[in-house]
Amino acid sequence: MPDFAPAATKLPTFHTKADMVTGSTVDFFIQFWGVRGKISSPGKNTIRYGGNTSCVEMRVGKKRLIFDGGTGLRVLGNKLLSQMPVEAHLFFTNCHWDNIQGFPFFTPAFIPGNCFHIYGAAASNGSSMEQRLARQMQPPTFPVPIQVMQSELQFYSLTSGEKVSLDDVTVEMVSLNSLQSSMGYRVTWHGYSVVYATARSLNHNRLDDNLLRLAYKADLLILDAPYRISADKTLNSDVLHWQDEIWQTSIATAKAADVKQVVISRYNPDYDDDFLDQMEERIQSTFPSHSLAREGMIVPIF
Repeated sequence: MPDFAPAATKLPTFHTKADMVTGSTVDFFIQFWGVRGKISSPGKNTIRYGGNTSCVEMRVGKKRLIFDGGTGLRVLGNKLLSQMPVEAHLFFTNCHWDNIQGFPFFTPAFIPGNCFHIYGAAASNGSSMEQRLARQMQPPTFPVPIQVMQSELQFYSLTSGEKVSLDDVTVEMVSLNSLQSSMGYRVTWHGYSVVYATARSLNHNRLDDNLLRLAYKADLLILDAPYRISADKTLNSDVLHWQDEIWQTSIATAKAADVKQVVISRYNPDYDDDFLDQMEERIQSTFPSHSLAREGMIVPIF
């Protein structure tokens, strides 16, 4: 097994945005700004969980890390306008639309004096993350090219197994889906670790060794939600009967890696609040350490 077993014993607890008070002594926390996969799903039936696509912010010591740039990145960017100048490290799992579509609307990137370090693996066609982000902002599909962004943008190409050191913060990355060039990340600070792994491949009859190593004894593991529950699309009374391989491997991975807490995110855009309430109830009846992410939710680690 890997040699980086975290020293922490305290389990994280979940809070809404309103629970975090100004001046808090929490030095490592996660906030969810987008929790949907595929496409945003705003409306009266998605108010409690939110309708923006993937974006997760981590405040780790003095560093600000952002994972994925779905439409939730626009909301985060609007909050950051009151905190400028801003420096942040933005890690992409892959270049699927639901992970990058918020980047052109990330207002702080257009403002001089801000600095963003942007990380991602090369795509299957060899293109860099910089090229892919720039391509989605080219006319005629978008009127404002990336060159209009006046903040300092620094791009870094990642490879599986690499580690990035940001002073006292370490970010380890591994490939979770080679066909889609998708990366998973483990953030470690002072013995505490959080793993963001929401773009996994399905390995039939076995668990993903890369993910098991990445997630080993993590304080928090963030995983993607199942996209279909069963043939009749109803929740079975036994959570283990849910017919979705991603969900089955999520359960097995969390057990095998001995993680302390699991948060599930990136929901099917068709899942409404009531359905997700039922999903969480079923999950927690069997696995109390599993919870569902909600936009604005903050998870303090330390």
